[in-house]
Amino acid sequence: MTKQYKHAIGVDIGGTNIKLGIISNSGKIVKKTMVKTMGDGGPRVVVSQLKKGINGLLQKNKLKISGIGIGCAGTVIQSKGIVVNPPNLPGWGRVGLGNIIKKEFGLSVFLDNDANAAAIGEMHFGSGKKLNSFIMVTLGTGIGGGIIIDRNIYHGDFGAAGEIGHSVIDVYGPECKCGSYGCIEAYVGNHYLVKRIQSEIKRKPDSKIWGFVNNNIENLSPRIIDEAAQAGDKYAKEIIKQTGEYLGCAFASWANILDISTFVVGGGVAGFGTPLITAAYNKTVERVLIPLKKRIKVIPAKLKNDAGIKGASALVFYKN
Repeated sequence: MTKQYKHAIGVDIGGTNIKLGIISNSGKIVKKTMVKTMGDGGPRVVVSQLKKGINGLLQKNKLKISGIGIGCAGTVIQSKGIVVNPPNLPGWGRVGLGNIIKKEFGLSVFLDNDANAAAIGEMHFGSGKKLNSFIMVTLGTGIGGGIIIDRNIYHGDFGAAGEIGHSVIDVYGPECKCGSYGCIEAYVGNHYLVKRIQSEIKRKPDSKIWGFVNNNIENLSPRIIDEAAQAGDKYAKEIIKQTGEYLGCAFASWANILDISTFVVGGGVAGFGTPLITAAYNKTVERVLIPLKKRIKVIPAKLKNDAGIKGASALVFYKN
């Protein structure tokens, strides 16, 4: 094991922005920054932006850094530091990101899928600190997942485990961007959720959502749905409850398969809060096998917007 210092750099590569931070081994953020991903420019441009962000963090920094942890969408071959076909970064194919960044900065580099990194972050710094096994679910544009078993992330045979957003809850359901039909992501992913409401709300002229979007439904977002629900809008409340119930159906299947009974829910759509969590819990208990019913827990993630960078730093501190 290489010498450990008390700080590491955590990087969360998103389709729009790259978030970066210097994080302590207790999960405290010392400094953070953000740069545009510029994903349409291909891997060379994104890597250039990543280097720019890391240099910005290191500027005037006198702390000793143990290494750089990077979370990125797509399949990640950890042992080789290779990112394979990230869905939100066109033109990548296979990119040896680990070696590129290691050569540039002379630091150890550790890569993982972004949802796995978030799960590892919650395990060490967040809601999973006292849990032995759990499933982390990130609700955003897509649905990401990380599976923690016996305090270790489960990667599968090729590093692609945890793509729980593409488990099917309806064989005749709507088409998902992965090419399949009826995936849970096609019901509760940000893009799909907004698109579905935009088509339905024309039949809901009395919904308070109209006022929150200034009668322009193109302005709709999960935050507006939540605001309308808190203002008492019946339709918005139904949407949040239904979203939780869809999740609960999926949670029950994963619990039955893996014998894992705790689900940690994070990401933007998780901002629906208690109504979403409660609906997901109730539906999971309703659908899960009888021996698991009393053990089911659905809890919110704690790291929120910093889950990506904190989780990525945890890749450096807690290698597994």
